[in-house]
Amino acid sequence: MSRPVPLLSASGLTKTHGRTPALRGASVDLHAGEILAVTGASGSGKSTLLHCLAGIVRPDGGSVSYDGRRLEDLPEKRLSELRRTEFGVVFQFGQLIPELTALDNVALPLLLAGTDRARARVRAGEWLERFGVRGQEDLRPGEMSGGQAQRTALARALVTGPKVVFADEPTGALDSLAGEQVMTALLHTVRESGTAVLLITHDAQVAAYADREIQLRDGAVAPLGVTA
Repeated sequence: MSRPVPLLSASGLTKTHGRTPALRGASVDLHAGEILAVTGASGSGKSTLLHCLAGIVRPDGGSVSYDGRRLEDLPEKRLSELRRTEFGVVFQFGQLIPELTALDNVALPLLLAGTDRARARVRAGEWLERFGVRGQEDLRPGEMSGGQAQRTALARALVTGPKVVFADEPTGALDSLAGEQVMTALLHTVRESGTAVLLITHDAQVAAYADREIQLRDGAVAPLGVTA
């Protein structure tokens, strides 16, 4: 029986920041609907791997393929389009735009994709409700709790119906209760929609939410349990 073709696949990725190697031949596959946790110590290359897989930065070597297309062959305009429509990205601190309300933050990707303002705001409100922050539409990020802001960031990442969500330490700035609420909301939503998730975390409890886990060590994928 043939194995399913990965939705997102990276082979032999290398990346150096200045003189410091961040990735040393990392390879990873992500399948449609799968939640994959990438764990490892600080400085192991986790965030750099995510940035390469999401097309945010280009690797120095190796290849990234998404849905049969090599990202390194795509022009920057097409990569930007992918990040607006088929990829969703969530960072540790949410990175919401401080001047915008929760509703406008979530509506922004739809507006950039050409959705008219009224429809974008309606859909944004629906996604805020799905993540349990209905009633906070007019709050700006500085007026929200950390958990509310991160659930708003998740709503923004998913409002376009992406095929892949890249979550970089999405609970790293939250207390344990808020982190659990964020992960529960994320998993419920992506299971319902069939969205694949690449989850970067150093927290074993967060990694336990995933279907599968890989570890990075010194920029390469290591067997699980290897830490030295």
